[in-house]
This record gives sequence, C-alpha cells and structure tokens, in this order.
Amino acid sequence: MPAVSLTIVLPAYNEEARLGPALDELFGYLGRHGAHGRDGAPGGAALPEDVRVLVVDDGSTDATAALVRARAEAVTAEGAHHPPLALISAPHGGKGAAVRTGMLAADTDLVLFADADMATPPDQLPLLVAALADHDLALGSRIQPDGSDMRASQPPHRRLLGRAFHVLASAWAVGPVQDTQCGFKGFTREAAHDLFGRQAITSIVFDVELIYLARRRGYRMAIVPIRWADKRGSRMHPGPGLALRVALDLLRARLIHRRVPRRRG
Repeated sequence: MPAVSLTIVLPAYNEEARLGPALDELFGYLGRHGAHGRDGAPGGAALPEDVRVLVVDDGSTDATAALVRARAEAVTAEGAHHPPLALISAPHGGKGAAVRTGMLAADTDLVLFADADMATPPDQLPLLVAALADHDLALGSRIQPDGSDMRASQPPHRRLLGRAFHVLASAWAVGPVQDTQCGFKGFTREAAHDLFGRQAITSIVFDVELIYLARRRGYRMAIVPIRWADKRGSRMHPGPGLALRVALDLLRARLIHRRVPRRRG
C-alpha cells in the first residue's frame, strides 16, 4: 500500500534565528505542492496525503520553543485530527538524542529527519518519499551522480575532517555509503522504530551507528543524491575533545551492536 502519512522531524538547539525562516520555507512548499504536488522528483513523485512537522527542541536556552508554539501551523484546524506542526521539548542531549526522540514519537507510515536550517530544500522531500516506496531507508547524499560533491562549499578544515572521518567509518562500519553525515534521511515506520529503538550513540556519530545497524539488520537502503547548501551557524566546534569523542563513538558503533540479530522475513 502506498504511504499516506509522513512526519518530518526537525531537531533544533538554539535555532531561534534560523528556524522561523526555515519553517516559512517548508510550509510554503507544502502549501504549494501538498499531498498532490507533482514536482521535485523523477517520475513526478507526490508527497503523502498527511504531512506533519515535528520540531524537537533539544533543551534550547533561547526562544526556539516559544517560536514554534506561536506559529499558526501549531493550531489544530477545524475537522483535523492533529496540527500540521508539533513540538517536543527535551533536555539537552545532542542532535542524535533529539532525532531519536522525534523518530520514535512519530506514528506515520514514513518518517524522515532534516536539518532545522533547511540546508536541504523542501523540494527534495519527494526524492526520499519515492525511494521509500521500495526501500526501508533512503539516505540523502550530497555526492552527485557525476561524482561532484556539494560539500565543496564547506570550509577547507571541514572538508579535511570529513574525508578522514569517511575513511575510518567506511572501513569500520558503513561500507560503501560515501556520505554518512548528510542530515536528510528517511525511513519506513517499522525501520525507524527498530533502528532508533536500538540507537545508543547521541554524538555526530549516530548516523554511522544507524547505517551499521541497518546493514546488520538487513534493511534495504537507497542512496539518494540531493541538493544541499552549506548554512553558516554550525553547532560543531572541532577540537581535541570532539575528535576523541568521535573516535570512541566510531569504535563503539560497531562493538555495542555486534550481537544484534538479522531480521527474519
């Protein structure tokens, strides 16, 4: 059966300045193209009939939560079962924790997460939805079919760190997946609840953990080239402490799940 409902999870930590314009862009797109929009994906893939946006406030100290509550989309329309926009407030635990909270709270047919700054524009949503018609996971990739990499716009130190991280992650956990850290990934509800229910890592390595788990569990994964733009204001601050945590979490990502069984059926 085709998916009829979709939740878009947006993890947000002190995103007061960027979240408002991002939600304007997202709901503007949904309003124009909605359930029956036919643009944005090869073959004219449409979004499901029921699209919900769930912001997970990761213990922000600014007005992120208040901004979400004040939006018109956070009010249930007459005759509707739920508002188009909902908020979950959680203690600060990092992006991985916020994403996990939102993905496990979603009860729609499909669940995806995206960066709160809309670094991947909303017109890329149908690409993941189309891939999930015959896959359990759809992983957005900033590497294009011609080999070009949209991360070329990042500062040189970010690109260097990214290349080193990929070499290690590929050899240890994720195999041929070239862009593990793209913040645009989609899942069927079954796969989301299974994988995020097992997730133990909440640092930036959580994507690697999920991909490793998905491979070990035998889920079907699609790699989906998407458009992406580097948005300034990253919460990641490279340094010795972060490097050590990334190294330890990368090692743990495989070791803590070494006895996870393959799915049946």
